[in-house]
Amino acid sequence: MVEVDPRNRKRASISLVVSRVDSLENRRMVAAYHLIWTAYGWWLPNDPRGSMSKEISVRSLRELGPCHHGRKTVQPQGRAIREFYERAAEKLRHELLTFPPNQCGCIAEAMGKAIRRHGYTCCAAAVMPDHVHVLIRKHRDRGETMIANLQAASRELLLRRGHRDKEHPVWGGPGWVVFLETPTDIRRVIHYIERNPIKIGWPVQQWEWVTEYDGWLSGLSPHRSDLRNRKRPR
Repeated sequence: MVEVDPRNRKRASISLVVSRVDSLENRRMVAAYHLIWTAYGWWLPNDPRGSMSKEISVRSLRELGPCHHGRKTVQPQGRAIREFYERAAEKLRHELLTFPPNQCGCIAEAMGKAIRRHGYTCCAAAVMPDHVHVLIRKHRDRGETMIANLQAASRELLLRRGHRDKEHPVWGGPGWVVFLETPTDIRRVIHYIERNPIKIGWPVQQWEWVTEYDGWLSGLSPHRSDLRNRKRPR
């Protein structure tokens, strides 16, 4: 009997998972990505509003409550959220910080340079005190790679300008990628992203590196892209 090196078995398993993800993405005809990530310590798995996480990996945070995957139908009051993060701050290894407007501008500046450098087409972006939303058209880079590139660029500039200590994590993890398949999906998410600053009383954010969405879909010209959303006659 031939024994298989466990390291080779693990590498083969990882390659199989990646190929399955790529196959699923291609089969779904993904047109764009809604990229979301948080500042360190924010939007924890057991956030009272619900979260995108399915488990709580940090043992000390489990004491704050159970994990709820997905946004809760009934949203808690602001006071409940503030109280939750006051308790969470006591259990986190590093100080719980937010980004004031000037630091949000710094993050946006770094993201804009990274978007140009990597050749991404960004159709919406919101840099918030504790999280970031970006919508980027399909590209040769996967969504996870895009997030990593944008996080790295913004972290570097924040450190260079003294907004964060190098020992303090800037971002809370690899974030989440939501696949968008139709112009209707894309326009809905653009509207959602653009309203994020308004919801907290901030002015509309306008970045020079954001490109207005023209209805583009892979393999379909812009003026015909909405055909994907029309019902066929019976």
